[in-house]
Amino acid sequence: MKKLAVPFPLVALAIAAVTALILLLMGQPAICTCGRVDLWAPGASGPTTSQMLADWYSPSHVIHGFLFYGLMHLVWRRASVEKRFIAALSLEGLWEIVENSPWVLERYRSVTIEVGYFGDSVLNSMSDLLMMAIGFFLARKLPLWASITFIVAAEVIVAIAIRNNLFFSSLMLIAPQQSVLEWQAGGPFPLPF
Repeated sequence: MKKLAVPFPLVALAIAAVTALILLLMGQPAICTCGRVDLWAPGASGPTTSQMLADWYSPSHVIHGFLFYGLMHLVWRRASVEKRFIAALSLEGLWEIVENSPWVLERYRSVTIEVGYFGDSVLNSMSDLLMMAIGFFLARKLPLWASITFIVAAEVIVAIAIRNNLFFSSLMLIAPQQSVLEWQAGGPFPLPF
């Protein structure tokens, strides 16, 4: 198996730098417009959500790492783990750009409870890349049952804490459900029957 010509940490840093530059050129703020940099943004939705180093949506990016590791293992098994990681990081960087595009931001505002959502700060997006990397390398080390347990536990905990998670965010972005919107606004849990 041929090794990467450039050390993969440098390639990873380049991907992060290009992602950050594109987000800045798209008009995303480098840090929270409030002027602070905090470790944690405690609210589910508010002016500092998606602006700080971590928030309730950070576990979804760790889950991305688990999912990207599994995908790369299935479709590119013969590649080195470094190459699979670079591919996963590229996908996460692409997601950060798409997630902060005007079309997706407007979609979030129009079909979810996030009516005031204006996207991530570049700082938060870089943290999201790091969270994905953590998930990717955890998935590499953990047995499959532990990875699945982590994903389920993270989704349940976040859903209980903020009435949202990766599953519900994805569902509402792709196929909005009125019952989910009502639950997120404080109503009863949406049952499929």
